Amino acid sequence: MTGASLFAFISWLWGNRRVSGGGTEATTGGAEAAGIAAKVSLAVAAKASAENFPVALKILPARWREHLSAVYGFARLTDDLGDEPLPGLDAVPPGSPGATPEDVYTATRLRLLDELAADVARLYAGETPELDIVAALKPTVEECRIPQGLLDDLIAANRQDQTVTRYQSYDDLVKYCELSANPVGRIVLCIVGAATEDRLRLSDNICTALQLAEHWQDVAEDLGNGRVYLPADDLKAFGVTEDALARPTADDAVRRLMAFETKRAADLLDQGAPLAGTLKGAARLAISGYIAGGRAALKAIVNADYDVLAQTPKPSKAATLTGLVSCYVIGR
Repeated sequence: MTGASLFAFISWLWGNRRVSGGGTEATTGGAEAAGIAAKVSLAVAAKASAENFPVALKILPARWREHLSAVYGFARLTDDLGDEPLPGLDAVPPGSPGATPEDVYTATRLRLLDELAADVARLYAGETPELDIVAALKPTVEECRIPQGLLDDLIAANRQDQTVTRYQSYDDLVKYCELSANPVGRIVLCIVGAATEDRLRLSDNICTALQLAEHWQDVAEDLGNGRVYLPADDLKAFGVTEDALARPTADDAVRRLMAFETKRAADLLDQGAPLAGTLKGAARLAISGYIAGGRAALKAIVNADYDVLAQTPKPSKAATLTGLVSCYVIGR
């Protein structure tokens, strides 16, 4: 995609994204008359079912659902810019001596993320964003007082993904989660009107744990994309090599490592779970959903006997729902 633009990427992304439901399928291609909300909703629906937690539970207040969907659409686009194939970008352009296709991919992704950050800056400067998906954030930003830094952090995390593919220590990985995951929880608390300092700290624990759970589910997939989120210190401590992570099934050393990482993530999630007990009504329900989704994902890894290589451990909807009810009632 020589001369790739953010507009071209979004057009390709939406045009190739199939959304199913009720026995029918639709694509965003040809939806020229669709408004901003419709476009964002299609992007959200395409990936929401693959997440570990409910994005916008149907029983939440309609305005909250609109805000959550707008934020989710932005977050998914940001992630897609860092992960999705770039259409047409399959060769080194002329005038780039010594550059590899990987160099071109990285440079293009970073430029697209810069364009996205510039559009976010326009939004907060009171100017009209160029992208519909950023413009869709305006009501959320204004009504819920979302700090610009939270959106900037999500973009920064994806910039980091382009240049950092390994983490030496657990602390290094946690710092990455502070950019990639914690802002989402803080935004959710802003949306439900509960963003106190104590709650924000508990939310950070939950969101870091959710990010870790996703990484531990996706060890094989991430390795295929050239990334290893398992800390190098932990790999060494458990005698696990990257070659072992590339095998079709997990050996005993990998299983022991994953048992350790899964428990650490579960403990961190439990540390943040009392957040639910500080909330009432729909807000409590929403946060309970996130916590339940994380616990169900980690339980799926346990149920797979910690073999995250043979296939991606996925939680059942029943397990998530049961966990949601329990968390809502108990408050943690």
